[in-house]
Amino acid sequence: MADEEATSIKVGGFDLKGWYLAAAVPVLSGISGAVYFGYDALSRFQSVESSIEPLMNVESRVQTLEQAIQDNDVRGLASRLSEISTQMATILEQQRTLLDLRSKVERSTTITDGLGTKLDRYDQEIEDLWRAMDELAKPL
Repeated sequence: MADEEATSIKVGGFDLKGWYLAAAVPVLSGISGAVYFGYDALSRFQSVESSIEPLMNVESRVQTLEQAIQDNDVRGLASRLSEISTQMATILEQQRTLLDLRSKVERSTTITDGLGTKLDRYDQEIEDLWRAMDELAKPL
């Protein structure tokens, strides 16, 4: 019996014998391992969840972009661009025509500017001729 008491411990009024301790240590070790595994799994899950949150934000941005594309009718832009291209070609052709007309107007302005003084001189010469004819028509 002295041997039994040497392998027992009194804790809180309970008498724990050595074989109870031998059985309890592996059980407590297993329980503590399970608790650690559960804590580790939970913390990893939370870190994965927090890393997924920005991805959810990206998904909402993609949805916003898709909605903007639909609202702006991006698919219809090709026909609009070809229409604008045709209109631009027409405008460029009309601009070339206007530039040709402008150069012709400038040349004609240069020509007509000199005509005014020539016409004045011709009018003066015609008047002089009429006066000369009037003088010739008068008797001496």
